[in-house]
This record gives sequence, structure tokens and C-alpha cells, in this order.
Amino acid sequence: MKKHLYLLGGPMGVGKTTVCRLLQGRLPNCVFLDGDWCWDARPFTVNEETKRMVLDNIRHLLGNFLRCTAYENVLFCWVLQEQTVWDELLSLREAADVDVTCAALLCSPDALKDRLRRDIDAGLRQPDVLARSLERLPLYRDLRVPTLDTTTLTPEQAANAVLHMATKTP
Repeated sequence: MKKHLYLLGGPMGVGKTTVCRLLQGRLPNCVFLDGDWCWDARPFTVNEETKRMVLDNIRHLLGNFLRCTAYENVLFCWVLQEQTVWDELLSLREAADVDVTCAALLCSPDALKDRLRRDIDAGLRQPDVLARSLERLPLYRDLRVPTLDTTTLTPEQAANAVLHMATKTP
């Protein structure tokens, strides 16, 4: 069975998790991994050791999902603001018979602020996420992956757009 790996990146609040949850409900034999689940620590410490650890966790889990015969579709989302991380994850397809669909989900700064403020007001995120997410937004311009502007899209439309991108995967 040919596998399909979906890699979705983008700043916090752009809709990655929501789109993946919608895709998970539409795709057969599907498993979903959010990169945040591989590095949920208190205190959250960013250094070379923890960065290596989280990438190892992600590679290990995605590799297991791709090798498991129960799953045909594997969804992964994370901030993914560095090309080197995309490249490392894309190397997983070399180990298996896997089609890959990549997309960096983006939106306008105003839309991002609105979405994050709603999450902050609902107690789903801490207020510091707003500045961190806006700072990361320009980093996605330098990536060598397709982008999907979700500014005016509903989550369902964004999920449909990702599925449409998948049909164009060679």
C-alpha cells in the first residue's frame, strides 16, 4: 500500500491543527501527530540538546507510523520555520514508499492577531504567543515549500486546498 505523508507548517495560530483534524476525519486509515506533543515540557527549554531531542522524537514517531501497515495517511504539523527541519522530515520518504504533500499555512498579520486573540481570550493560549507568532511569520517566505494563504479561508476550505495539493503530488 502506498503511503501519503502530509507535512503542514506555519506560525502558531494559523490553523495547522484544525486543518489536520479535519483531514484526519476525511482520509482513510489516518494517524495525526502534532509536533508540539513531542516537546511539551515545563519549563520549555530551547537549546541544542532539546532541539535534537524533539527532532529525534518526531523522526521516530513518524517513521513508526509510516512503517505501520494499519495507516495509509500520516498527518504531521508543527511550526516548521526552518528549511533544514523540512528537509530532515522529507528524508523520511526515502525510507518508505511514500508520497508527500507539504504546505506552509500562512495568513495576514491582522488575521493572525485576530485568531490568536480569540484563543488567548478563551484561555487556550498564553498572551506571549502573539508576539512570537508574528515574529515567525516572515520566516516562511524563505522556505522551499508550497504555501497556502488561509487569511480568507474557512478551516474546511483550507483542508480542501491541502487535499487538492495532494492530488498534484507526483
